Amino acid sequence: MILRKSLTWITLTTMLLLAIPLVAMQFTREVVWTLSDFVVAGALLFGTGLTYVLVASQRRPMAYKLAAAIAATASLLLVWGNLAVGFIGSEDNPVNLLYGVVLAVGFIGAVAAKLQPQGMAKAMFGAALTQFAVPFVALLIKQPELTMGVLWVIVLNTVFAGLWVAAGLLFRRAAGASEEQGRPVA
Repeated sequence: MILRKSLTWITLTTMLLLAIPLVAMQFTREVVWTLSDFVVAGALLFGTGLTYVLVASQRRPMAYKLAAAIAATASLLLVWGNLAVGFIGSEDNPVNLLYGVVLAVGFIGAVAAKLQPQGMAKAMFGAALTQFAVPFVALLIKQPELTMGVLWVIVLNTVFAGLWVAAGLLFRRAAGASEEQGRPVA
């Protein structure tokens, strides 16, 4: 029953968010979405919501739930931003595919940790390190002229790395809360 209610909320929220560009398209020519844009955005939004519900719906400390929300949101924004405009150059720049490694590190780490908070913290710290490394790896691959654009890419990646670190710290806090709950009262 709880999962059904959550799925209803996720579906309604996804539809509401997709209504924003749909309405905007009626009033301005600056918003031009195709059917595939709506399908991809809908899948991303619904998938993010579902992932959060499945990871955080169990009896978990609030810190764990907040960490899961931050990680899910960071993942969504990372994918959406790269699909929409690209972080490095345009959305068509193949170097942006390096961001898939960030998501892979987080996902593989979460699976290896079996969603346990201490392991999830390590996975998020790994994702943060990977996120921070991406623009420097891209610089080695492309070797562009150092401009303000390069600086902004590094700043953007630092902000995303900060989100992963915040999630990791919250998962670590959740691990401490779980250990305290498991100890016998003396």
